[in-house]
Amino acid sequence: MTTAAAAKQTAVLSLLVVAALWAGNGGVQQVVGGGAGALSAAGRLTGLLGSDLLLLQVLLMARIPLVERAFGQDRLARWHRWTGFGSLHLMLAHVLLITLGYAAAADANAFAELWDMVVDYPGMLLATAGTVLLVVVAVTSMRAARRRLRYESWHLLHLYAYLGVGLALPHQLWTGADFLASPLSTVYWWTLYAAAAGAVLVYRIGLPVWRNARHRLTVSHVVAEGPGLTSVYLTGRRLDELPVRAGQFLQWRFLDGPGWSRSHPYSLSATPHTGILRITVKDLGDGSARVAGLAPGTRALVEGPYGRLTGATYTGGPVVMLACGIGVTPLLALLGELPYGFGEATLIYRSRSAAEVAFRGELDWLARQRGVRVVHLHGPRADRPSWLPHDLAGAGDVTALRRLAPRIAGAQVYVCGPDAWTEAARAAARGAGVPARRVHTEQFAW
Repeated sequence: MTTAAAAKQTAVLSLLVVAALWAGNGGVQQVVGGGAGALSAAGRLTGLLGSDLLLLQVLLMARIPLVERAFGQDRLARWHRWTGFGSLHLMLAHVLLITLGYAAAADANAFAELWDMVVDYPGMLLATAGTVLLVVVAVTSMRAARRRLRYESWHLLHLYAYLGVGLALPHQLWTGADFLASPLSTVYWWTLYAAAAGAVLVYRIGLPVWRNARHRLTVSHVVAEGPGLTSVYLTGRRLDELPVRAGQFLQWRFLDGPGWSRSHPYSLSATPHTGILRITVKDLGDGSARVAGLAPGTRALVEGPYGRLTGATYTGGPVVMLACGIGVTPLLALLGELPYGFGEATLIYRSRSAAEVAFRGELDWLARQRGVRVVHLHGPRADRPSWLPHDLAGAGDVTALRRLAPRIAGAQVYVCGPDAWTEAARAAARGAGVPARRVHTEQFAW
């Protein structure tokens, strides 16, 4: 069984446990009885399932190292998003069904009953505020909304999900009969809440605080690599004990003035060595332009490392890397770390023009010293979804890849770039005969 299948089965099992506890507390009999009781019972079930998914959603993005290594943050983010939308829909169904059930039992107007519940029931004002926050988070997480928001704004709004979860707890304790209906129910829900809260406190707060206090990263110097491209070199204490590998990324905050609290994900652009780290940042207009002005001695706060785009599973043999734009940075670090033989590595580097190619000196060194074959692809985008530039797209994505990397079918393949480009490159590699387990990607879409 794959780790992904095991994770999905665990999630399904948790939902089945919740449904079984609800049934054991008389839920099925109430539904069979019909009428107002059936509506209320169905409302309780949807609320319980929604709460379960909400807590699983928190666990998915709690940055638990074991989970991060097993699935990668890009996959966890997708699951987190799907789980969040599912949880919200169940919560809204819970509100609707409970309101209709209580209104039918009291022979009252549904809107009046909803108002009375919010105002008079213990914990309901807090739960209502939590629900509003979760709706805001869900709406701003929709693809159309994310396109219109800056990353920093979206990230700040997204943090309100934690407050929404916390505000729901008093309602469940004071008016949620199923939460305390039996010892098994109490143990299950307190365990799940404690696991979610503990994971956030330990891995989102405690571990980053400890690592930053231990390593005390500071900017050593800044180097302009090209138009809109800046490398930052950082020093610190005991960096040989920082558990980061080539290909991974960290969330960075630089204490250089207003805006320091907003983090950005940047990959290491050089193989981590004792005493120094390097990241390379492209000015994308989202606060990344500030990096070019960092002064030596500026403190940096980090979370991580994260990511599965590493050489952890590499055991030798040919390597093919496909990079687009700034996506070359983690692959450059990997080229320095992986123990491939002379001439076994190929880097296919896609950029809009020769002027945008970064790290020419390092690529030339890798070509001379380690036999890396560097293939540059310049030019505008193709007029269809493709990883190739316009003038090469006519040959077909798979055919072109086989020509550029004849040993692709037997290689470990590493891909990094914008989402659509990465998907096209990944599909081409699979079409060229590379098994899915040997195609490694890391995407940073939020």
